[in-house]
This record gives sequence, structure tokens and C-alpha cells, in this order.
Amino acid sequence: MKHLLTLLCCNFLVLGMQAQSLFGAWEHTSTADNGQHTRQVLIFTDGYFSATTFMKTSGAFVKSHGGSWHLQDGVLTQQLEFDTEIPERVGTDIHLKFRGDNHSITINENLIYNRIDDGTPGALQGAWLMSGRVVEGKNQIRDTSGPRKTMKILSGTRFQWIAYHTDTKEFMGTGGGTYTTAAGVYTETIEFFSRDASRVGNSLQFDYELVDGHWHHSGLSSKSDPIHEIWSLRK
Repeated sequence: MKHLLTLLCCNFLVLGMQAQSLFGAWEHTSTADNGQHTRQVLIFTDGYFSATTFMKTSGAFVKSHGGSWHLQDGVLTQQLEFDTEIPERVGTDIHLKFRGDNHSITINENLIYNRIDDGTPGALQGAWLMSGRVVEGKNQIRDTSGPRKTMKILSGTRFQWIAYHTDTKEFMGTGGGTYTTAAGVYTETIEFFSRDASRVGNSLQFDYELVDGHWHHSGLSSKSDPIHEIWSLRK
């Protein structure tokens, strides 16, 4: 019995380490039918993920899906909250064969992704939901439990925001790329933007601070409008 308990304990530790080793960002490149190279970037945080494909050179958006995930016995289960290619999959579970290590992962035996980062060094790694705004110095808090969500998911070096509705399965838009955090300044560089590809390559700077665990994000939007947003980590 003691040997069995030790073995079970070790198995749980291995599974936990395997899941945690997914945290961060991964990429897979391929060639589209028109000969152009595409890039797919996966971001995994504690419990949530996004997977987005865009043209490597132009940044033209192709597709994106994401939601929550868990890994057990070599099976990666994705519980979809948004899917631009097949909206009907929203609310369903997708089961994928998985194997990998800290350097690369293979999904369904044929898609190989190489690690971009391991969740460091960015100070904002995690999945966040828009939870409010500051207007005239006052916090305006919104309920994040509803079906209309704006999520921003970040690894150590990459970010993506997604606006979607889990009930109607509607997708409103997404954008992403790389980011840095230094001395209270959050800088993001856009690599894809579903609404306006002309903004690919732009860099934007914002002030940021963590207040009672909430991310306060302020500055000028990509349209040069002043913003002061509040984001809360997903549980």
C-alpha cells in the first residue's frame, strides 16, 4: 500500500509538472496554398489559452480560437470560448493527442510547436478580463461573469486581446504581438490585428500598475483616444 501511494503521488507530480511546463508561448510556421508563410502562436497560462494564425510577413489575420484547457494522460482538452473558423465549436470540448517537453510540443502527432518563452519575464503573465474603467477619477466596475467578454492573455513576452460572446458565439475582434514591462510602462508591438492590418508594426506605450491584484492600464489607444482600463485575473 505504501509503495502504491508513493507511485500515485509521483504520477500526480509528473502530470502537474507536465501541465505547468506548457505555460508560456509556442509557435508553429507553415506555408499556405498561395506560398506565403503563416505563423501560429499558442499562449498557455494557468487554465486558459489562445491559438492564433496570421501571415508571417504582412501580419494579416487568419483565424483564432481559445478558452480553458487541461492536460491529462497525454490528452490536451480545450474547452472553447471563441472560434473564428468554426463558431459552432464554441461551448464544446476538443480532445487532442499531446506530447512534449520544455523545448517543443507535438499535437495530434503532426503539429510541432517550438517554445517562444516560459511565461517570463513579463510582469503580467496570465489571463485577464476587462473588469472596469476609471472615469473622472472614479472606478466603474463591470461584472465579468457574463457571456460578453474581453480577455487579454499574456505569456512572458506575447499578448493577445480577444472580444467575444460565449452565448451567441460571436467574435468581435482580436489583436496581438509582443510586449514588455519596465519601470511601470507597458509597451506592446502589434503583429496582427483582425480589424485593421495597417496597424501591424505599430508600438504603443501605456502606464500600468497592479492595485490590489488588478491591472490598471492607462494611456492612449491605437485611435489616440485616452483610456484607463481595469483588468482582473481570471480564476
